[in-house]
Amino acid sequence: MSQLTIYSDNDPGTRVAVHTDPAQIRTALAAHGVAFSRVTALAELARDATPDAVLAAYASFITAEKAERGYQTADVIRLVRGTPNTAPMRAKFLSEHIHSEDESRLFAEGSGAFYLHLDGKVLMMVCTRGDYIRVPAGTRHWFDMGPDPEFTAVRMFTDPAGWVASFTGDAIADRFPKYE
Repeated sequence: MSQLTIYSDNDPGTRVAVHTDPAQIRTALAAHGVAFSRVTALAELARDATPDAVLAAYASFITAEKAERGYQTADVIRLVRGTPNTAPMRAKFLSEHIHSEDESRLFAEGSGAFYLHLDGKVLMMVCTRGDYIRVPAGTRHWFDMGPDPEFTAVRMFTDPAGWVASFTGDAIADRFPKYE
């Protein structure tokens, strides 16, 4: 289930608010310039769907986002439970960073958590199947895929180089609850 938990950025032990209703999540994120929506696949995905099948299942949405936002590429990242050596990848994404372009993710399967550091708050957005989140360029954030990740996500980029991060050097992610 999708869930947005809001904390003060100086008090990771206290939840300021928790939202599970998609409309409430959308409103709370929009107040910070973050887009959130629910997207339905055009076809049911097989458990072993190829990246091309995932892209085809969401083709109309991807095409519309490319046209509206100027995205040049879309790809699929997939991690299945039991994938070896995911700890270093998790650690990399757990460091607060920014991007020079929007970070757009559509979750086709599984789940993961985006932590957005905005306006004196940390917003922990657990995304699940069908969730689309677009984090504006320059937004301080990190991502936690959990200790044994399982997710498939469509990523869209304006820069064909793909995922490029500038790390802030702030250790804030170390103080907040991990996505388990």
